[in-house]
Amino acid sequence: MRALVIFESMFGNTRAIAEAIVDGLSSRIHTDLIEVAAAPKVIDDNVGLLVVGGPTHAFGMSRPGTRRTAAEQAGGDETSSRIGQREWLDAVEGGSERVAAAAFDTRLDKPHWIVGSAARAYDKRLRRLGFRVVCPSESFFVAGTAGPLLDGEAERARRWGLKLASQYAEDEVDRRAS
Repeated sequence: MRALVIFESMFGNTRAIAEAIVDGLSSRIHTDLIEVAAAPKVIDDNVGLLVVGGPTHAFGMSRPGTRRTAAEQAGGDETSSRIGQREWLDAVEGGSERVAAAAFDTRLDKPHWIVGSAARAYDKRLRRLGFRVVCPSESFFVAGTAGPLLDGEAERARRWGLKLASQYAEDEVDRRAS
């Protein structure tokens, strides 16, 4: 089994968080990092854990218009301008209870009811698609629209990846025992 971490990033902050999560996950499970535009539309049988993340735009998941605005602000250095998690989750196949899932986002360090949370929306979509969400979604914080990440967030993401790997392993043991 392997894990896929599929990310969307406009300014590089979410990519940095995804890389840190991969660092934590890969201590227990082979993990691939994939930018959303290159992500497979079908989840293979050898994927045991799917982790989805991206930036919070306008209270939730990015849309073509919010990505266009972010791309303009990024000055051409953006990572994910073609498609985002919203479009990928609309197209993905292979949602199944056999695949564990988790979600994360990057957002301003304010209460979610003020700025929203893409991770919460990803979590709901993953559940509707039939994936088995194994932990609550997680937010990682940036100082402003373009970042940077707040101090310690990359390390916190690495620790979250480690915790997620452990939760996934425990969940698999429990599923096999039942």
